[in-house]
Parts: sequence; C-alpha cells; structure tokens
Amino acid sequence: MRRSLAAIGLAAAAAWAVREVPAAVGGKARGDRAERISRSPQFHDGAFRNRAKARPVPPGAMRDILREMLFGGVARKPSAPVPLVPPGPPADRAEGLRITWHGHATTLVEIDGARVLFDPVWSKRVSPSRRIGPRRLHKPPVPLADLPRVDAVVISHDHYDHLDMATIRALADAQETVFVVPLGVGAHLERWKVPGARIVELDWSQETEVAGVRLVATPAQHFSGRTLTRDDTLWASWVVAGPTRKVFYTGDSGYFDGYARIGAEHGPFDAALVQIGAYSDAWPDIHMTPEEGVAAHIDVRGGLLIPVHWATFTLAVHSWTDPVDRVWAEAKAREVPLAVPRPGECVDVDNPPPVDPWWQTLA
Repeated sequence: MRRSLAAIGLAAAAAWAVREVPAAVGGKARGDRAERISRSPQFHDGAFRNRAKARPVPPGAMRDILREMLFGGVARKPSAPVPLVPPGPPADRAEGLRITWHGHATTLVEIDGARVLFDPVWSKRVSPSRRIGPRRLHKPPVPLADLPRVDAVVISHDHYDHLDMATIRALADAQETVFVVPLGVGAHLERWKVPGARIVELDWSQETEVAGVRLVATPAQHFSGRTLTRDDTLWASWVVAGPTRKVFYTGDSGYFDGYARIGAEHGPFDAALVQIGAYSDAWPDIHMTPEEGVAAHIDVRGGLLIPVHWATFTLAVHSWTDPVDRVWAEAKAREVPLAVPRPGECVDVDNPPPVDPWWQTLA
C-alpha cells in the first residue's frame, strides 16, 4: 500500500513538473517581436549586451561560494520571524508619493494618483519549480488578492526573483493593469496568457504613459535568462515620472557610469529604489554592493533612498543583515536621506520615518 501511494505521489509530481516547469521558463521571441529585438542598439551577435564589458569571474570564486554555502558559518537567514506591516486600506486615488516595499524587489509606488507595482513576486520560491530553489524568508505582508487597483506592473528583467509566473497570471486575472517590460520579456507573459494588448515592451530610452505617469526604460548593467540560454531578453532600470513627482528604480545592476547620465537626463528624483543585496566578488559588475548603491543614488540625484533586493531570499553568501547595515552606514557617511521600511510598511516620501534598525534584533 505504501509503495502504491509513493508511486502515485511520484507520478503526480512528475506530471506537474512536465506541465508547469516548461511554462514557468516562459516563451521565446518570434515573428515581429524577434524582428524588433534584432533592430535594438543593445542587441549584437544574437544577444543583448551591456554597454561595458563585465569583468570575468575570478578563478576559484564559484568553488569558494559553494564551500561557504555548504559549510560556512555566516547567518544568511533571520534569527526570528521578520516583522511584517499589513498595509492599511487604500485611498480611492493614490495622491502624493507613497512607497510600500513588500520584500525583495517587489514595491508599490503610489505617485500623482497612479499606482505602479515593480517586480511582483508572491510565490514561496524563486525558481521554475515549487519544490526546489531559493525559498522565502518571510511571508508577503499582504495577500496578492488584497492589493489595491494597480495601473501598471513594471518588470526590470526576467530572472525568477523578479518575474514570477504565478504572480503574473494572478495579476492578469484579477486586475486590468498594463504590463510594462523590457524588450523580449513580453514573450514570457504571452505564454502565460496575458493578452498582447496589455503588454508594452520598451527598449532603453523608450517610454510609455499609463494613468498620467511616464514610464521610461533606462539602462542597467546586468543580464537575463530563465534557462541556460542567456541575454535573449533585455534588462532595464526605470524612471516613473508623474506631473509633480519622480521615482527611480535601479532594477538589478552593477555600478556603472550610466547612472550619472540618467541623473543628468531625468533627475532629480523624489525617491530611488536601490538594489543593495545579492552582491559578491564573483560577480562584481552585475549586482551593486551597498556602498555602490549609495553612489548610484547620488549619481541619479535620487532624493530619499529606499533599499530593495534584500531580506526575502538568500541569493549570495553575505549575511542577512550585511546589506542594510552597510547601506545605513554609507548613507550616514555621505549624508543621504534613507528610509528602511519593514515589509509592508508604507513610506510617505514627504514625511519619511527616521531609520529604526529593526533588523538588528534578527541578526
């Protein structure tokens, strides 16, 4: 009997994997989409490219990372449950400028009457599988179904910790939102049954308008891919510009001179969402350190710095608190205004709370 039940369980798991994992991997650009990609200034020799060539991985770096992951003593998880702040009831219109960080890169920006949701991920794992891959270190602070009306969902790139099939499908069903994505990413969404009329794909320096705010795709220094094939979709940082307020989101990126150009062209900003976690000496040019994040914030003239891309998933060997401890120290040293919300906590950019080192009790 036990063997029969085990066999049934294995068969069910195999059937799920055959059906769901290929779908989660996403789609491939064809036809008009592929033709548009081929004309992009960022696309060369069959792949998207950064404007500056990334430094190679140092010899032995990946071996050292694997050893640290398996045998190291660094605390890469919080020692107690992460405190969550359930958001209050939404206003009918999102006036002013309020920013709610939901964990990792998922952030809701309420700006000049519009709501823009960046890189929404509500799944338990960031992986094509529900059974393996990096697992959440805290629950989402609000159920996905309880989100207020969202005008635009904006994606920075197609890695699993930024583009989640289950979340996209749920948002497409529950909301009438538009999905604004870098070139090529629309193929994933269309495979997941998002109507093509609700997908806007942009190259760097292109823009669209949704609910009275401009969404501008700006450069980043990163890479893409949901399989072993890399860089067949574009990655981006984003400018959100309303009639009176502006926000910048770095997406995932190494530090590069493009930030100064973004600041000169689009700044100053009222607030900037800056990636500060998942850095390593093994990949110095694709994820910023906390100090580089502060430098990027200064380059773009970012206003209030709100750190993202930390606390929710273990994606590198640094400790759980290292990103936020270091960004706080660097922000103080360089006199950069900083807010470090708990997941779900809404920050009024015009009246940000003083930094409360809530994370230090979880070290």
